[in-house]
Amino acid sequence: MRLSIALLAALCGATNLAAQHATESAGSAVAAHIAAGDSAGPLHPDVALRHYEAALAADSMSYEANWKAAQATADVAKQIQDNVDSLKKRRDSLYFVGRTYAERAIRADSTHAEGHYVLAMVLGRLSLTKGSKERVRYAKIIYDEAERAVAINPEHDNAHHVLGAWNAEVKRLSGIQRFFAKTLFGGGFMSKANWPDAVSHLERAVAINPQHIYHRLELAEVFVDLGQYSKAREQLHVIPTLPNYDVLDAQNKEDAAALLEDIKNEKDEKP
Repeated sequence: MRLSIALLAALCGATNLAAQHATESAGSAVAAHIAAGDSAGPLHPDVALRHYEAALAADSMSYEANWKAAQATADVAKQIQDNVDSLKKRRDSLYFVGRTYAERAIRADSTHAEGHYVLAMVLGRLSLTKGSKERVRYAKIIYDEAERAVAINPEHDNAHHVLGAWNAEVKRLSGIQRFFAKTLFGGGFMSKANWPDAVSHLERAVAINPQHIYHRLELAEVFVDLGQYSKAREQLHVIPTLPNYDVLDAQNKEDAAALLEDIKNEKDEKP
């Protein structure tokens, strides 16, 4: 009997040790794949995504792998700009996958900003492909999640960008569109959108990360909306001097040059 108990204890110990080694091995694989994905960089999101998904195969609840997979998925999807049905379906399916990753990141750890930001960002891009009712529903989630990200990390430039863009997009809606959003789709919360918040959040994004081309382009577009052409030109003149960081930065530079040409002779409007 004593021998049997001793043998059982030894076997349990060996099993526990094997389980510990397996856990450590999985953790090492996750870390290695995340590092490889990070090394691919934002200019190669397809490569990065493969590594983050490999990390998730080892640990589906890895917070870091999930939010980074969501970001990479959106970066792959946003390059699909053709509106042929097959490509639209491919783009939307990618955004839905990105949403899944973002929501799982939040389930894994809701105390960090990145999960909340990527959910807001993915839904913001997905909403552009949807009808009015779905866009209103997404708008509430986008605003709330970006707000949570900024509350957790006030220095999160991308979350500030989302909030600035949200205010601008809602303000660009016509009065009729806002009326239907409120009366038919329950979008009364959208009345909180305003131009000062659009400017302040985008200016904060630029201040935190002045090398980010899209921050400056979005801010310039808001200044154009407000008739503040001098301020818009200030942002647009900087953009060609910045290195490409995002996968769409080459296009963003072209858009900035075109906008600068469009407003080159415009005079500031009186407030």
